Amino acid sequence: MATTDREALALATVVARAADAKQARNIVVIDVGDVLAITDLFVVMEAPNRRLVKTLVDEIEAAVHAATDRSPRRTEGAREQQWVLLDYGEVVVHVFLDEVRRFYEIERLYRDAPTVEWVDPAREV
Repeated sequence: MATTDREALALATVVARAADAKQARNIVVIDVGDVLAITDLFVVMEAPNRRLVKTLVDEIEAAVHAATDRSPRRTEGAREQQWVLLDYGEVVVHVFLDEVRRFYEIERLYRDAPTVEWVDPAREV
């Protein structure tokens, strides 16, 4: 990822850490910038139930707004709470219900794209 994408990485890190704090599962940040012209990073995660999908979406939106004063450009799937997409431009967030993520296998589509480290080093004790 180019140095000009530091803002995208910072945003993706805010998203991933907010989701992790609310018990999202299998959080992955994928650098899709060389594959897709429309965004730089995907943040993909899952939740075991729709209530947690909603909680994650709400927490991510609040954390991003607090850190950057930004709201998503577009949100899809919020009513169904099975696969919610939050589009922040350079970062697109995918919050899946467990079985929906397994069905669509989004990481398989981008298996050649590198993943990006986002874990807070202070937590790794």
